[in-house]
Amino acid sequence: MIVQEVADILEELAPLSLAEDFDNVGLLVGDPQREVSGILVTLDTLENVIDEAIDRKYNLIVSFHPIIFSGLKKITGRTYVERVVSKAIEHKINIYSIHTALDNVSRGVNGKICEVLGIESPSILLPKSGGIKKLSTYIPKKATEEVKEALFAAGGGAIGNYSHCSFSIEGKGSFKPEEGAQPTQGKQGKIEITEEFQLNMTFPARLEKKIIRALFESHPYEEVAYEVIILDNTNQLEGMGMIGLLAAPMPEREFLSMVKKKMKVESIRHSALLNKPVRRVAVLGGSGAFAISAAKAAGADIFLTADLKYHQFFEAEGAIVLADIGHYESEQYTKNLLVDYLTKKIPNFAIALSESKTNPIKYF
Repeated sequence: MIVQEVADILEELAPLSLAEDFDNVGLLVGDPQREVSGILVTLDTLENVIDEAIDRKYNLIVSFHPIIFSGLKKITGRTYVERVVSKAIEHKINIYSIHTALDNVSRGVNGKICEVLGIESPSILLPKSGGIKKLSTYIPKKATEEVKEALFAAGGGAIGNYSHCSFSIEGKGSFKPEEGAQPTQGKQGKIEITEEFQLNMTFPARLEKKIIRALFESHPYEEVAYEVIILDNTNQLEGMGMIGLLAAPMPEREFLSMVKKKMKVESIRHSALLNKPVRRVAVLGGSGAFAISAAKAAGADIFLTADLKYHQFFEAEGAIVLADIGHYESEQYTKNLLVDYLTKKIPNFAIALSESKTNPIKYF
């Protein structure tokens, strides 16, 4: 198995097109055609992680956070980033980062937090918009099912937890093959009237090339009439954060104690407690202050996230409890998620959870 094949498997879970514009994801160091001797999964790629990969004789590191975030102008070993990149290159170790691509899928970072904390029926807190397109095309009646199946196989017609979604309108199409045309039906110079279906189907914007290729390969006409438009609809399975319900309401202090235990948190910084039961919980791993308004609007009793600044705690405004559980702590189970996923996809392959400590924050 080569690096690119592992990347393709990871991108089935978290397509890189879902990553935020500011992010740096994908293969950051290495050769996509290199044979993989083993996969080491980590939250951060630090020097001790590179050393661990060398000791294990694993040459692919799958890291949640990107070691290269902004441009590198020099690699002299002056900074920890330069030292990591230099050592990885020297030992032919490949580094792949998944970061916000995994943040933006329902089975990703925040879905894992919900699983660990027992939050039920979670849904996306900040669904992405602009990621859905609609295809309309015209197909002769006898070929409609064949074209539909080809589009479904390419990923079309998926809406939330449903697949094979489409809408068809029966009508009559007309065309006149001109000189040089080689029509599937009809004759040059003669107007042809035929029974057709207008087929409408939504699809993820990232699959457009694949969808159009499937359309052209399955459609019987020499010239395929179609249009693609982008929709403002949000995708309920893609976006930042999640919100769901506890199985039963819990007192605030009891809930926070449970979070400390299950998320292995040394301490939790939080806004004023409201002395009311916690039932509806919003979560967003990593820096999530930008979602405070969304959590309040969604009726969350408490919002678990990280990296909240002093003044951002005031935004609770007596309507919600804001709880900062720590950046590393909120994302730590991402490693387990990735190991479990890769192990299912690539059984009987060397895949390991890194044992190296990478949390830069210590408590006194």
